[in-house]
Amino acid sequence: MSERNKPHNGRDVDGHLRVRKADVDDLVTDPEGVDHLRDDIRLGGAVEDTGPDAGFRGAHITELVQENRENVKRATKGR
Repeated sequence: MSERNKPHNGRDVDGHLRVRKADVDDLVTDPEGVDHLRDDIRLGGAVEDTGPDAGFRGAHITELVQENRENVKRATKGR
């Protein structure tokens, strides 16, 4: 079997995943930006937000995850 010299699953030669980097706020305000963002996510899997408010979204997602865990625990009565 021959040795595979190609990067695998979107990884570069260093082994890191390649992710498109863009300011999501700028993309959303552009009239066609939302469609381009959806296509990038559909085709590439992710878009890294490089805008000034990027960290706030991560904090909000953390809060949503914690709230979901509490709701599931309450719904299953702590099982």
